[in-house]
Amino acid sequence: MQHKTELALSFLLSQVLLLACADLECVPGFQQKAFYIEEPFQFAEDQPVLKLKFDDCKGNNKLTFEVSNPNFKVERDGTLVALKNMSEAGRALFVHAQSEHAEDMAEILIVEENENRGALKEILKIESNLGFPRQKRAILASPVLVPENQRGPFPKSVGKVISSLAGDGVRFRLSGKGVDQDPKGIFKINEITGDISVTRVLDREATASYELEVEVTDVNGKNVDGPVRLDVFVIDQNDNRPVFKEGPYVGHVMEGSPTGTTVMRITAVDGDDANTDNALLRYDIRKQTPAEPSPNMFFIDPEKGDIVTVVSSVLLDRETMETPKYELVIEAKDLGGHDVGLTGTATATILIDDKNDHAPEFTKKEFLATVKEGVTGVIVNLTVRDRDDPATGAWRAVYTIINGNTGQSFEIHTNPQNNEGMLSVVKPLDYEISAFHRLMIKVENEDPLIPDIAYGPSSTATVQITVEDVNEGPVFHPNPMRVTKQENIPIGSKVLTVNATDPDTLQHQTIRYSIYKDPAGWLEINPTNGTITTTATLDRESLHVQNNTYTALFLAIDNGHPPATGTGTLHITLGDVNDNVPSLYPTLAKVCDDAKDLRVVILGATDKDLPPNTDPFKFELSKQSGPEKMWRLAKLNDTHAQVILLQNLKKANYNIPISVTDSGNPPLTNNTELKLQVCACKKSKMDCSAADALHISMTLILLSLFSLLYSSGEVSAYGLYKIQCYSCCSSIMYKCLSLKGRPPGISERFRVPLPIQRLVLLPLSQD
Repeated sequence: MQHKTELALSFLLSQVLLLACADLECVPGFQQKAFYIEEPFQFAEDQPVLKLKFDDCKGNNKLTFEVSNPNFKVERDGTLVALKNMSEAGRALFVHAQSEHAEDMAEILIVEENENRGALKEILKIESNLGFPRQKRAILASPVLVPENQRGPFPKSVGKVISSLAGDGVRFRLSGKGVDQDPKGIFKINEITGDISVTRVLDREATASYELEVEVTDVNGKNVDGPVRLDVFVIDQNDNRPVFKEGPYVGHVMEGSPTGTTVMRITAVDGDDANTDNALLRYDIRKQTPAEPSPNMFFIDPEKGDIVTVVSSVLLDRETMETPKYELVIEAKDLGGHDVGLTGTATATILIDDKNDHAPEFTKKEFLATVKEGVTGVIVNLTVRDRDDPATGAWRAVYTIINGNTGQSFEIHTNPQNNEGMLSVVKPLDYEISAFHRLMIKVENEDPLIPDIAYGPSSTATVQITVEDVNEGPVFHPNPMRVTKQENIPIGSKVLTVNATDPDTLQHQTIRYSIYKDPAGWLEINPTNGTITTTATLDRESLHVQNNTYTALFLAIDNGHPPATGTGTLHITLGDVNDNVPSLYPTLAKVCDDAKDLRVVILGATDKDLPPNTDPFKFELSKQSGPEKMWRLAKLNDTHAQVILLQNLKKANYNIPISVTDSGNPPLTNNTELKLQVCACKKSKMDCSAADALHISMTLILLSLFSLLYSSGEVSAYGLYKIQCYSCCSSIMYKCLSLKGRPPGISERFRVPLPIQRLVLLPLSQD
């Protein structure tokens, strides 16, 4: 009964307020513009809800009422009556009244429990519950309700502020957003009468309310009373259509789903006041495409927007449908679906998802294939049928060879484009071993079948494979072939006899041999029996030998049509023979003529042969000329020795004869010379230019002299001679130059001191 008490209280207060202001000027419109009903509230058919009072101050001629909810009406005397029994009417009702001289809007709010008292207090501007306004407040500023989207002309009166102080010398002043603050100029007040007017069309969706202040001033603008808050509420009009914002809308439902299966939810939004029927939406399916097997495959909950299936699971069979995709045109209508409500539409796409209710089946029980022996790759494509969705694992096939693949020579894979099974040979087949093969293949799906379905006989097939004979190339045994030989064996020596056989045992073919690659040209092969012999000396130190191994390739060719060829590889490992003299390094050394350290250079020796034909090396000096020895050799280890001067030498070039002998059996000796340049050294700089020039000039003199003697017939082209060089200061012969050959050349380096007094050319014995 609390709501009835509050309604009575609201009515009583309104009457008291009207009596209190009876002497004031009449204000056209509803005398109370806001009412509150506590929720829940049971509305009974034809029972009064509350009474509204409208007065246009001119007799209410041609007065009519219109209610925003079609389930209510307002009698001629202002009584609001329900047209049927109900417990839900939304969050607000709006009553529009219009007479010949005025129109106005009243709002009836349905509020939560205990919410109404605060609202009444706000409406009446009472500072203490259920009391009259304080006497010092002489301004009555009831909330102003202004419908949005009003038609002109403007300005249009929408309310009035009343004050007991009104009269000569008193003015009303209005302020706030919408008056003197942005957006400015929307509302105005008649400073004499207190009439509130709106100057333009309002849009509730842009601004739903305005909070203004009104005060009373004297003619000089001095405040007399107030300010008092004046609320302006923009009353919603149904000017926004429902909009579907979350598209595209796509839902999925599994084929065979039971009736009532929820597919998806689709909802719209309405920009109007959510507390009114203007934003109360109801949903409906306006069209279904295609209309088979039933034009009503789906139902949408009118309030929630949930789309559910309404046909039996038998009709929801993807394989029997014209298409597994349905398009629904969904309509959302405001005003709770009333005929005059605004509508918006969207398209919902529903896909019928496949489940694996059909087993794959081969298109025939037996497939035939032919393949040449020795060939690999795909030999046949196995085709299957499957009525399930090609885009799912319920359609994709998995093939397995279940019998006949004993040698694992075959594999089968699925072609992802067409679901066919590609049977391949992965190990070459041999006609001579087996000319026919028979395989049994089974096919399954990636996804398991549903419980009521099983794989049948059509899910297996056989493949008959015929192997064709081809002329195969001969095969070397073994391959590669390996043999070990000493280098430098006599030319014509036998290396190996190769053996190649023809796999085509049924054709009785003959084989001939030839060389394919012999990088050094050392070998030849007998074309009939395959015997390999040497045609040149095998040299382990050759550039064609890698890691002591020489490699050559040979061909075996049968007499088939066309002939077939096999390739064999021969690796010859060469044993070492002591056939290389050791070499000495370095061959040039420099020393200062005033050097204190007479250890000139460390000599090293290398040998191309292998141990034991290499180190330890033996280092020796050849016999030195003259009465005094000028250098000696000191062995450091098995591979190195050091040259040491016995005294400082004059600036000149010297040739030191040295012999180095390896440890082979028999040993080999290399007689060579170390060129020693004695240079002038000053301030850490070594000047060897004079020694070089002397050496070069003397060499040119001797060569020129010998050339003249040879051209005049004084020297035999085939003789062996000794040139003795004498200086003016000594009769000592410093060095011998041996010349021989055609054309004559210098076989040993030499040096001659200056000045030269005479040269004697003496013949030498041939030994």
